[in-house]
Amino acid sequence: MPLVSVVMPVYNSVVTLGTAVRSVLTQTHGDVELLITDDQSTDGSMDLLRAFAAQDERVLPESAPERGGAGRARNLAIERARGDYVAFLDSDDMWLPEKMEKQLAFAAEGDAPLTFTSYFKMDADYDGESTDWVPNGRVIRSREHVDYRAMLRRDYIGALTAMYDRNVLGTRLMPEMRKRQDYALWLSIMRDGNDARGMAEPLAVYRTGQAGSLSSNKMSLVKYNWSLYREHEDLSIPQATRALTGAVWQSLRNSRI
Repeated sequence: MPLVSVVMPVYNSVVTLGTAVRSVLTQTHGDVELLITDDQSTDGSMDLLRAFAAQDERVLPESAPERGGAGRARNLAIERARGDYVAFLDSDDMWLPEKMEKQLAFAAEGDAPLTFTSYFKMDADYDGESTDWVPNGRVIRSREHVDYRAMLRRDYIGALTAMYDRNVLGTRLMPEMRKRQDYALWLSIMRDGNDARGMAEPLAVYRTGQAGSLSSNKMSLVKYNWSLYREHEDLSIPQATRALTGAVWQSLRNSRI
């Protein structure tokens, strides 16, 4: 049974945190370590995490030494990973119960060390558990196969569904960026010649419109995308412009779902 290291950054997420944690602990694939970095929360998030850890040894929270943002918090968790696979979930989203079991089987069938899935969208005020989720028709569909060139045109991978194989790729950290670190990580993996494969079945649920969400207000990320294309991927201005156009189009399209 492969061990999956689940990376979760937390900052003042006490309202949604319990649901996110329980969605990992109730997975049908139980061989998991939940590596959580609390980024100096002030709302009792760390107290809640300690309570989870006291009840389940798979919950492994640590406090960041100082505020560093979501990317730094994720990297602190990734550095502690012992698993065969590294997967990602933010503290306001959730996984459906069979997510890991099905995605591990999917990853074993192919030769891509990075996999992802389709996912549902839910409203910010959803207060149910992952085990209560009823499909609502609001689905962000995954692409079957993605390579580096395709990812430059558009970020096809929802971070809450991504999982990479440490046995193939080693421990891969996110670039030190204010935002869009997840996109930069997928690009760096693919730039090295590794493609990604997507599952059609939606296996996670993304919370929309959450105040303070790590992924809220996608349109505000335009300048971060531009910086990523120009500084990290070394694209020319015309290439970066085409990539940014695709990113904006995708954001507008997904916002209507």
